[in-house]
Amino acid sequence: MVQYNFKKITVVPTGKEFVDIILSRTQRRTPTQVHKGYARSRLRRFYMRKVKFTQQNFHEKLSTIIDEFPRLDDIHPFYGDLLHVLYNKDHYKLALGQINTARNLIAKIAKDYVKLLKYGDSLYRCKSLKVAALGRMCTVIKRIGPSLAYLEQIRQHMARLPSIDPNTRTVLICGYPNVGKSSFINKITRADVDVQPYAFTTKSLFVGHTDYKYLRYQVIDTPGILDRPFEDRNIIEMCSITALAHLRAAVLFFLDISGSCGYSIAQQAALFHSIKSLFMNKPLIIVCNKTDLQPIEGISDDDKKLVMEMKAEAMKIVIGQGGEPTDEGVLLSMSTLTEEGVIAVKNAACERLLDQRVEMKMKSKKLNDCLNRFHVAMPKPRDQKERPPCIPQAVLEAREKQDEATSEKQKRKLERDFEEENGGAGVYSASLRKHHILADDEWKEDIMPEILDGHNVYDFVDPDILMRLEELEQEVGIQQGLEADDDFEMDGAELSPEEQLALAKIRKKKSLLIQQHRIKKSTAESRPTVPRKFDKDKKFTTERMGRQLSSLGLDPTKAINRARSKSRGRKRERSLDRDDNDRAVSMDVDDDQPNKKMRLNSRSLSRSRSKSRPPGEVVPGEGFKDTAQKKKAIKLAKKSIKNRNKDARRGEADRVIPTLKPKHLFSGKRSTGKTQRR
Repeated sequence: MVQYNFKKITVVPTGKEFVDIILSRTQRRTPTQVHKGYARSRLRRFYMRKVKFTQQNFHEKLSTIIDEFPRLDDIHPFYGDLLHVLYNKDHYKLALGQINTARNLIAKIAKDYVKLLKYGDSLYRCKSLKVAALGRMCTVIKRIGPSLAYLEQIRQHMARLPSIDPNTRTVLICGYPNVGKSSFINKITRADVDVQPYAFTTKSLFVGHTDYKYLRYQVIDTPGILDRPFEDRNIIEMCSITALAHLRAAVLFFLDISGSCGYSIAQQAALFHSIKSLFMNKPLIIVCNKTDLQPIEGISDDDKKLVMEMKAEAMKIVIGQGGEPTDEGVLLSMSTLTEEGVIAVKNAACERLLDQRVEMKMKSKKLNDCLNRFHVAMPKPRDQKERPPCIPQAVLEAREKQDEATSEKQKRKLERDFEEENGGAGVYSASLRKHHILADDEWKEDIMPEILDGHNVYDFVDPDILMRLEELEQEVGIQQGLEADDDFEMDGAELSPEEQLALAKIRKKKSLLIQQHRIKKSTAESRPTVPRKFDKDKKFTTERMGRQLSSLGLDPTKAINRARSKSRGRKRERSLDRDDNDRAVSMDVDDDQPNKKMRLNSRSLSRSRSKSRPPGEVVPGEGFKDTAQKKKAIKLAKKSIKNRNKDARRGEADRVIPTLKPKHLFSGKRSTGKTQRR
């Protein structure tokens, strides 16, 4: 069905990749062994073959590019103009022309150097000529690198173009932006065009397919067109103009009568009159969309007059095509939101297009050739007897039985019906034993025995278990009552007024502390830890502690002195050696200090300044006998890693040897049948 499949165009390599591909192929597919002792004729043939083979590869590759890209003069005018709109026809032809020129230059270079190689008098002279020939060919390819890159971009873009057949039955949708074109194609086809409430959502042509009267129709959604001069239109609008100009299709001109698209009916009517020349010789239908927002009867008189003028113009176009002067099918209304009138618009467009195509075929010269092959046979009556259609009795009986079975099937209730009648899902539970085949239907709902370790669980059930459970609950309730009596809660009835006041203060303080603790606990993760010396509220000071202890009737002197001695920083002596540290630890032990305090003191005292040690000094635990043995071991270790460092290996187990010369580029030609490497 589709004539032009741009997705099959071969990938165009870059200039550098092109050179690598050809030279690699030359190296792999031509002989690689040559010696000084060979005869001159053999040396000449060897290098002439290299040059000629390289030129042939370049020629094949470049010819493939030139042949696979479409020629704008040979393809359908729709695709020719579309490519011109998207990529500029002149640039496209120049790029292909440069490829063709490069192909001819490479052929000329190869021809010249083959002539020179015929007179090569030594191995060195022949090799130099071969290198020069291949170098000049590669230079030509590098110079056309920008053209190759440009053609690759065009190939990628053309592969993304929709597959449009210019000769098949086509319905074309056009109009201002945001009038509902993409919503319509999504409704009548399986296309999935993006729909958004702003202008120019559709930026290129989109294709969908629909069926009508067992025939396939392609529906094309075009980008929106604005009413402005031809030279001011951008690439997006020119895609729509190109499709309207070249495709023989039924045109649906969409009109937003609600004004929600951002353009008035007057602006849309002006666009219709400016591009009506593109509608000639095409079935045209004006579609008033978004009738759910604004019915066509509710628009103003001026707008209605504009719509009627558009309808009259459409009628003129229809009459000019030889159609019948009827008002039906020229102006239709619909709403893509409620889907009212969508199918009617599609059917009207397909019917009008089908009628036009049939008329064109009837007027063509091919019709007479076809009519000669047809013969319509009209049977003659053999007598005057009437023979009405008769249905056999067996067929009628079979149909009655089928109707009865269908009615019974419709009457029969399903589990879904029972579920809806009895409370719905989660309330009604379907019985899985309903269709069990048993001797007695009452057995279906019998309780199945539960077997545990080979015994029936029901045999171990105590019939008086409910009564025993009530007795147990009563006993538990009595015990809880006794425990509740044991919890003494002071109600303050037997206290004096002073004691009651103190009790109230204590309870208030207790509740405040509980609340503060809960707040701290809830914000513990996000609250920063602040040292006490940076406490702005001065909650933790010795003066406050002294006042609180004094109010309680206690002497705060010892507590204050202890807090000050704890907060005073201690600086360790730098001159303490290890012996002094040991002595300090032993003094702490003799003073009967707690274990934790002893560990802290010993740790802080042992942190003297670290001293640098010469490399030859033996440390206990290294396994060396003396300093000489350690120095000898260090010397041997350095000597052993010398070669490893030269090879740039990471360690002893590093056996990686980088591929300095890839095999496919530097090895000789493979013999017959050796393809395992691939």
